[in-house]
Amino acid sequence: MSLRTSLARTTVFAALYTVATVAGRMTAMNGHGLSLVWPAAGVAAVWFCVQRGSRNRWVDMVALTTIVFAVNVATGGGTGLALGAFLAIANLVQAVVFAWLLGRLRPTLWGAGGRDRLASPRDLGYLVGVTVAAAAVSVVIGMTGVWLFTEQSLLLAFADWMARQIAGMFVLSALGLWFGPVVAAIFMRHSSPAGWLRAVDRTLRATPGWRVGEYLAVTVCSVGLYLIGFVFDNGLPLAFPVIIVIVWVAVRLSTGFVVAHSVIFGAATVVFTLVGLGPMATIADPHAQALVAQLFVVIIAVVGLALALGRDERAALMRELATEKEQAARNAAMMTTIFDAMADGVAVINDEGRVVMHNPAAVRLLSHPGAPTVRAKDIRERLRHLDGTPVANRDLPHIRALAGDRIEVVDMVLLDPGERESRIFRLTATPLPSASGANSAVVLYHDVTAERRNRDELASFAGVVAHDLRNPLTTVEGWTEAAVEALDAAGGGPAIEQARQGLIRVTRAATHMRGLINDLLAYTAARDEALAPGPVELAGLVADIAQDRTDAAMAGGRAVPRFTIGALDAVYADAVGVRQVLDNLMGNAIKYTAPGVIPQLTISSARHDGVVEVTVADNGIGIPSGQHEAIFDNFHRAHRGAGYSGNGLGLAICQRVVARHGGTIRAEDNPGGGSRFVFTLPATRKPAEVAQRHRSGARASSDRVAVAA
Repeated sequence: MSLRTSLARTTVFAALYTVATVAGRMTAMNGHGLSLVWPAAGVAAVWFCVQRGSRNRWVDMVALTTIVFAVNVATGGGTGLALGAFLAIANLVQAVVFAWLLGRLRPTLWGAGGRDRLASPRDLGYLVGVTVAAAAVSVVIGMTGVWLFTEQSLLLAFADWMARQIAGMFVLSALGLWFGPVVAAIFMRHSSPAGWLRAVDRTLRATPGWRVGEYLAVTVCSVGLYLIGFVFDNGLPLAFPVIIVIVWVAVRLSTGFVVAHSVIFGAATVVFTLVGLGPMATIADPHAQALVAQLFVVIIAVVGLALALGRDERAALMRELATEKEQAARNAAMMTTIFDAMADGVAVINDEGRVVMHNPAAVRLLSHPGAPTVRAKDIRERLRHLDGTPVANRDLPHIRALAGDRIEVVDMVLLDPGERESRIFRLTATPLPSASGANSAVVLYHDVTAERRNRDELASFAGVVAHDLRNPLTTVEGWTEAAVEALDAAGGGPAIEQARQGLIRVTRAATHMRGLINDLLAYTAARDEALAPGPVELAGLVADIAQDRTDAAMAGGRAVPRFTIGALDAVYADAVGVRQVLDNLMGNAIKYTAPGVIPQLTISSARHDGVVEVTVADNGIGIPSGQHEAIFDNFHRAHRGAGYSGNGLGLAICQRVVARHGGTIRAEDNPGGGSRFVFTLPATRKPAEVAQRHRSGARASSDRVAVAA
């Protein structure tokens, strides 16, 4: 807010405050110097709220104090300068306390630091509380001055002063806090009086004709009832029918009209009482007369605003509810469309085992031919593990999900009752909790029959091709060796040496090709060959592999690796597969070592709840960041072009073998430098647990390995 704008507002409010103060003194009852109302309290409250954050607040304080002091002294409101000063301070403190409390309690309201206007009974309650608190502070200061300088301290006078401050402050502050945002918005949008008039005209044009008639009817009825209650009452207390109009206005018409109606007809009550008309004028005691008149004004204002703001709040909640309902309906329609358009089957199964919701794809994929719906019983009876064994009730995906498990991926076979072949589904089950306690499970059925068939055909083709390539490769190797021998026998010469080098390159390429073919065959065998699990002593197996690697290094003139073999637990697994895993991991550890560094390997194990965790750690070049999972993919090489040969199938074979045993394998960085591979296998001492683990691993993990690979 600029200094010029702030001073302009100070000038306007100072003028309004002067008028309100003089008007309040004009309502002083004869012979008592007691004002019937004090509108200056409301003007001051709005003044200090509007000037919140002003850089010249001291100007506002000086102006308010000067005005109230001068008017009170000039009109006899304070006996002497000292009492006039006390009363001026009381009015100043009241305005400051009102603005401060409103800003602390309802900072979102216009005039309290925000932009909102009164919108709910809660806002009204805070406004009433702030008004009472500010008035109480003012009355304590003012009555203290009266007691000090006049030695008068009447309880009724105290109550009258309190009611007068509350009435003036509450009614006018409600008027200001309601119309303030509207007026401010008009002034911000339009800079001329013509623009203000156009805004008012648009507001009137937006009001339906019958509503205009109702406003006029309310106004006429209000005038009539006030005349009956205050002019033609024949000495009877007939002011109470006015409450009927207040309720009518509050229930039917705008809140702004309610505020204006309360201010206008509250002022009419004061005027009638001053001229000796109405039930309040018949009260002999001036303090009691003023108190009753002010309470009447406050009551009609509070009742009207409470009803109107309650109605507005309900209307706002209904609009919000209608909007949310409409949005929810749109979202539901969109979700239904997506749900029905899904190619995968989705079924929601409750805790009673009934399918309570499904999409058309679920009917097409899971139900009997021609059946219109999906029945959980049919699925349960036809569901099998990948090895063909029935699925126990506790292993059903939706049962496990209802127990709290989240089934990420599990493959199962669904027997087809018709002539079609049985299909393989990849199932995902997720718990679906409910506030009522009746939980359900969402099961997703993804048909992977064609995918598995294509993959199996491709794997079989790769195995056949790899096997068939051995014969021509053997021929190439044999004739290459014979050609080299013939060249050696032919003697020397540049041409002979060039031919010899060419044949050496052919031999190297054939050797690399044979390694690739052997790995492809091993990869296929790791997936297809039946496992023959039994007790396997890891200690002897690791020692044999270590000796073979040592002999190979010595024969090739390379650095001899150093092995540290800890205590190794026995496992229940396929001996050939376990040897293949350990040989690949130990071979990689030796191969991926920096030049000039002696390979150092540490092989150890630990047993946890029927599972043996085997660790192979090395001091090699390590695994590049972000590739600790990707290295298990088919044909993935983490160190391409770095002088390290390989075809990227070794770790994929390890993962496939371990997974078929129901275990897991992971790669980590070795804290001492290098890499560390950790895999798990069933222990030997719990046959029942081993069998169960092996069965579930063979069923559920085979395809997961293929996907990862």
